Amino acid sequence: MITLSFVLVLITVQWSWAQEDLLLPFSEHLDLEHKVQLKWGFDEIRDTILFELTFNAVGWVGFGFSPNGGMTGADVVIGGVGPKGSYFTDRHAVGTSIPLVDKQQNYKLLSLTESDGKTVMKFQRSISYCDENDLPITGLPMKLIYAYGETDEIAYHGNRRGTKELNLLKYMPQSNPPNSNFFDITMVNFTVPANQTYYHCKVMKIPTFDHKKHIYRIAPVITNVDIVHHLALYRCLPSVTEPFEADCYSSSSRLALCIEVVAVWGVGGLGYEFPEAAGLPIGGNIKASFYKLEVHYNNHNLASRVDSSGLRLHYTSELRQHDAGVLVVGLSVAPGYAIPPKAKSFLTYGLCDTAYIPKVVEKSNDLQLFSVMLHAHLVGRKVRVGQFREGRQIDFVAVDENYDFDYQEVTNLGETKTVKLGDKLLVECTYNTEKRNALTWGGFSTSDEMCLAVLFYYPAMNLSTCVSFPNTTTLISEMGAKDPDTWLKMMSTKTWTDTSINQYQQTLKRIDQIVQVMNSTNNISINTGLIPDLKAIPSAPCMNNTAQALH
Repeated sequence: MITLSFVLVLITVQWSWAQEDLLLPFSEHLDLEHKVQLKWGFDEIRDTILFELTFNAVGWVGFGFSPNGGMTGADVVIGGVGPKGSYFTDRHAVGTSIPLVDKQQNYKLLSLTESDGKTVMKFQRSISYCDENDLPITGLPMKLIYAYGETDEIAYHGNRRGTKELNLLKYMPQSNPPNSNFFDITMVNFTVPANQTYYHCKVMKIPTFDHKKHIYRIAPVITNVDIVHHLALYRCLPSVTEPFEADCYSSSSRLALCIEVVAVWGVGGLGYEFPEAAGLPIGGNIKASFYKLEVHYNNHNLASRVDSSGLRLHYTSELRQHDAGVLVVGLSVAPGYAIPPKAKSFLTYGLCDTAYIPKVVEKSNDLQLFSVMLHAHLVGRKVRVGQFREGRQIDFVAVDENYDFDYQEVTNLGETKTVKLGDKLLVECTYNTEKRNALTWGGFSTSDEMCLAVLFYYPAMNLSTCVSFPNTTTLISEMGAKDPDTWLKMMSTKTWTDTSINQYQQTLKRIDQIVQVMNSTNNISINTGLIPDLKAIPSAPCMNNTAQALH
């Protein structure tokens, strides 16, 4: 009997996992009785948002957006399945009467079913608004309204209505799973040096668990908000058995034994939570018990501070379906990459070719991306991440057209994006150096530059970075220099004009790139590749749907 019960539970769990919809990663009940459930996902680049409403009702159902939580001025849809078929209309409310049908139907019905006492309505619309009767969906909390009837005659809903405020585009779930707890990984009364830029690393042991746990939420613990710029947490190899701390970029070889990124936080960001399908594994067969905390101090005023900043990791013994992982992609942070001064818009590129992942990972698989943090420094203005398959761009994974060094956060992608092994990911950064008179070098200092994307994905692999760097030998030859010293002098004394800046940018993009994939044990696969062309972001047309009237 016990065995049969276990099998039934296992089948139930597997069935539940099988229902996971990559396009609808977010879910909330709109009412306390759990009679109305909303699922949604979105693609900001394509300007589309997808909704699925499930009502415990078999009459007409309605959902919409309200300026103040009431009917007046609301943008709504009403649908249902009547005796002669389904009906679905885009409407707007001018008062407390039945909402009027819009002349322009901007919601696209995908499916509408009624069974077992439930109505399920799935539809899509543009994130922006398409006519005067539509409300735009923004990155701010919005008041969502719903109502439903007992029959298919659209009439007053009585008390079968409600309002809930949600931030649809910047949604971060706040789950409270059973058997949960947390622990902190922080600096402890660390005296910050009077340097403008300083990276401090502390290797420490986390609590040990006999059975695997899943971290489901990561939150910052910041004691000096004005100088702590970002944090990174790395998993160390099992060979690391003693705590220590040092300048992150000193000559300590022991720090190189902790390279697998598992968590990040950037200035301006809040805590973040993993999706219900995945969690960051600790304990059990995860042999590593030491982790490295890296804190970047951006100390402009050279202030003397004592700091205890770090991260709070919330974990649960209720395991999710997948282990989550973190992959850093983009332009390798290495000496020899120069951005010219006086540039209005200078582009750099970092290429990740996932075809080489199996060379360093024994058990490799496709990546299901769910969150991202984009990273550049002071002169960064835009960051885009494109996805290519079989030589053709198929998507933008993430785009920030208004990058801000002082506002970096882990953001949900809106939908789970599949990266198949063999796909290429291209990180493009745009810089403005008009106010600089000298070269800007790639590096770790705040005044240096980076071009990276930190990708959160599942199922996890033993993987750390997938980056590229222009072939310096080819670059030196293409620019007519004899050796690195000659090239460095040429770059430092060159008169940078719009023409020379563009020529240099095109050379960097045209030449062969050294592509490196590294796993968490420092095994590296080195290959070559070329930078593909990123498309312009297309303007998304408004949805168009013919109103389906009740038959």
